[in-house]
Amino acid sequence: MELKTTPYWWDTTPLAQIQRGDLPARADAVVIGSGYTGLHAALQIARGGRSVVVLEKGRIGEGCSTRNGGQLSYSIKPSLRELTAKHGAELAAAIRAEGPASLAFLGEFIKTESIDCDYRLCGRFDGAATARAWVEMNHEADGESIISVPKARQREEIGSDWYHGGIVQKNYGALDPGRYHAGLLAKVLEAGVTVLPNCSVTAMDEGINDVVVRTEHGDITTKNVVVGTNGYTQEATPWHRERVIPIGSYIIATEELPADVMDRLFPKNRMHCDSRRVIYYYRASPDRKRVLFGGRAAAGEAGAKVAAERLRAEMVRLFPELESVRITHSWMGFVAFTFDKLAHAGARGRIRHAMGYCGSGVGMASYLGMKAGLKVLGDPAGETPLMTPNFPTRPFYKGDPWFLPAAVAGYRMLDRIGL
Repeated sequence: MELKTTPYWWDTTPLAQIQRGDLPARADAVVIGSGYTGLHAALQIARGGRSVVVLEKGRIGEGCSTRNGGQLSYSIKPSLRELTAKHGAELAAAIRAEGPASLAFLGEFIKTESIDCDYRLCGRFDGAATARAWVEMNHEADGESIISVPKARQREEIGSDWYHGGIVQKNYGALDPGRYHAGLLAKVLEAGVTVLPNCSVTAMDEGINDVVVRTEHGDITTKNVVVGTNGYTQEATPWHRERVIPIGSYIIATEELPADVMDRLFPKNRMHCDSRRVIYYYRASPDRKRVLFGGRAAAGEAGAKVAAERLRAEMVRLFPELESVRITHSWMGFVAFTFDKLAHAGARGRIRHAMGYCGSGVGMASYLGMKAGLKVLGDPAGETPLMTPNFPTRPFYKGDPWFLPAAVAGYRMLDRIGL
C-alpha cells in the first residue's frame, strides 16, 4: 500500500482551490496567515465593516490548521501554581480562565455558524506512563470535571494495559480540523474578505499612520496588520520569529479496521494523551474506522517514512493487537511553542499578533484570532489576559531551534527512567 504523505483529513476535504487575484493597493487590515488565527481575525474585521486582505505564502490552510489531530483542550499549559508564582494570583486565575473560555467560544461559533465538522465534547483520557505520574494525576481528580481511573478500570477507557491508570478530563473535545477550516474559510469569503494564496510577505515598513506590507507580488498599504503565522513564522516578522519555537508534530493513520477492534481500543470514543514529556496523542477517526496516532517522531525533524515507522512502533507498544496493521498516511505540521509555555496576543505599534499555542491551538487559535480582530475594530471585548505577560525570547535566538534535538533527547531519557 502506497504511503500518503498528505493529511488524512485532505482525503475528504481537499484544500480550497483559490486563484491568486490582484493585490489591492490598500486595505483597512492585512492578515498574514490563513489558518484558524488569521481567518477568525479576518472574519471579525470584515463583519465590522472594514476591508480585509488575507495573505498566505502557500495554499490556503495548508499549515497546521489542517494538519493537527483535531483534539480540543483548554490550551493553557502552565498550572495555576506556576502562573501564580510568576504573575500573581489575580492574573494567574484570569489566564487559566481563558482556557475554558476558548473552548466555549469554539463550540458556540461552530453551532451558531452551522459548521459541519464532527465537533463533539467527548472528554480525554490521559494515561499515566509511570506509577509516580498516576499518583500526581490522582491528586488532580475532583470527581466532577476530572475523573480518576485506576489501573483496574483502565480497560473501560482504553484497550491497552500499558498505563498505570489515568484520568478523564471531561471538558475536552474533538473535531475534523479539515472540515472545520473549510467551514471557517467559507464564512470568511462570504464576508467579502480578499484571500490571496501564494503571496508571501517579505517585509513590513511601519510609518506614523500606516504600514506598508511588502510581498513577492507588490506592496499593500494598511492601517492594521494581524500576524497569525504561529509555527510558520518567517523572517518577514523577525520580532515574532524570535519568540516562537517551531516544532514538527507527526501523525499517522492506519488502514480501516473492523468495528469490534475500534470498540475495544476506544470504548468511549474519547481523545487520548499521556503523561510523558514527549507526549503521544491519539484517537479514532470521526467515522471510527482508523486509528490516528501522533507525537514527536524523532529528536530532530524526520521524513514521512521514518516518522511512520517510529510512530507505528509506539502505537503497537500501546496496542499489541495492531502489530499487523498497515499505515496509509504519514504527515506532519509545525506547531509553535514559547519559552514560557503560554500563548501570547498583543501588538507592537500597528502590528498585532496571536501565536505560540504550544501544541494545543485549535480552540485557542480560534479564540485569540477572534480577539485580535476585535482589537483592530477598537472593541473592548478584544481584551484578553494573554496580552499582559511579556512575550519572552532568549539571547541569540533568531527562530532556528538548534537546541531542540538535544532537549527532546533529554526529555526522552527522563521519560524512559520514569522521572
